[in-house]
Amino acid sequence: MTPAERVALALERALGPSTVITDPELCAGFARDESEAESVVPACVVRASETAHVVAALSACDDARVPVFPRGGGTGRTGGATVTRPGVVVDTTAMTDLVEVDAANGVAVVGVGMRTADLHAAVEREGLFWAPDPNSAPWCTLGGNLAENAGGPRAVKYGVTRDWVLGVEAVHAGGAVVAHGRRTAKGVTGYDTVGTLVGSEGTLAVFTRASLRLVALPPCVRGVLAVFDGAVAAGRAVASVLASGARPRCAEFVDGICCDVMRADDPAVLPEGAGAALVFEVDGFDDEAVAREAARVAERCLDAGAVAVHEATDATEREALWSVRRVMSRALRRRAAFKLSEDVVVPRTEVATLLERVQRISEAEGVRMPAYGHAGDGNLHVNLLWNTPDEVPRVQRAIASLFRATLELRGTLSGEHGIGVLKAPYLAWEQSAELIALQRRIKDAFDPHGILNPGKIFGDAPSHRAC
Repeated sequence: MTPAERVALALERALGPSTVITDPELCAGFARDESEAESVVPACVVRASETAHVVAALSACDDARVPVFPRGGGTGRTGGATVTRPGVVVDTTAMTDLVEVDAANGVAVVGVGMRTADLHAAVEREGLFWAPDPNSAPWCTLGGNLAENAGGPRAVKYGVTRDWVLGVEAVHAGGAVVAHGRRTAKGVTGYDTVGTLVGSEGTLAVFTRASLRLVALPPCVRGVLAVFDGAVAAGRAVASVLASGARPRCAEFVDGICCDVMRADDPAVLPEGAGAALVFEVDGFDDEAVAREAARVAERCLDAGAVAVHEATDATEREALWSVRRVMSRALRRRAAFKLSEDVVVPRTEVATLLERVQRISEAEGVRMPAYGHAGDGNLHVNLLWNTPDEVPRVQRAIASLFRATLELRGTLSGEHGIGVLKAPYLAWEQSAELIALQRRIKDAFDPHGILNPGKIFGDAPSHRAC
């Protein structure tokens, strides 16, 4: 019996079969996320519904030096939740309690298994707002959002998950339960360990609860749809809109291929022949001010070459656009046998240049590379589609060229998907050896035996595969 199997047996006895899954067929369903990173079947899955279950798992695994793989909704794209070696999965999706909503102080205390969309709905019923909105919100969990420092369309105005987290309860390797952060609006005692943990991809601790910052829900929202002949013109328009002083809460880009996908799902959503489109949202507390802001966005798009602009004041009309946009990745997956979705960021003034580079790379390698994403903060999801295994070398060259172009434009290799296992081979392209060594020492301080999510971010990783 392997060490992982012994730990699985001990956990099943201690926590019971209703909490610990050991059937290999059932465990296989927890082996990977939405990437195609290579995986192995875990020895067991701990379906944690309380902090004590996480403590038991991490204590037993640390004693036996058995790897632990934290898991939320499994919607990641870089292999962050993938089981890379025999070990134990700690699944926190049953920790769904909404512990407290303190409207007066703008705080929500939430179990990390809650779906992100459920949190949005719960606090908005109270007239409150939690801004982070990854497009996978109906399926992803807060624990995964914390682990990956998720973003989303509204990040251009409101920032990413880290900006909205006041504190976390986390279980460290060995089983210690540690409260990080605070409940107050301000606080600077000690190091910012919350900022370190959020975005650490499950390599430092396992989250169980989070204290989140809330603000008043903006009641006035308007949308603007701008259609362009091509992607580069749309990229330039984004920079023009933001340079005007407008502060849209969303500035989303879709290229021509993605426009065709959107029209295939709903022909009324875009005009036929659209070469690219921008979807903006403007929000606030004064309807007249929001209307003026939306008009400014529309005017800037027309000045930048938009062939059509439409303002959407009706919530149903706006939702029709977003419902198609949210499933773009899965819709593109149906267009080819293999798909990979990259997540790169450049300064927003360089979005048009990056789109030009993507077009050249696509033509040079003969690989379809549709792009969409959060152009307002320079975060583009560049996809690669192919149908046969013999195309893989060209896909690999295209990925390397995309990453080089991103870094040449003073960008970064991930905006919200994380590094996981699939981008680990490229981390040293962006970060110095000294910086990587420092982060490894932080990892050692939190997890001296290296049991938490091994192989992620820094470890040896397989080459890219379809995701």
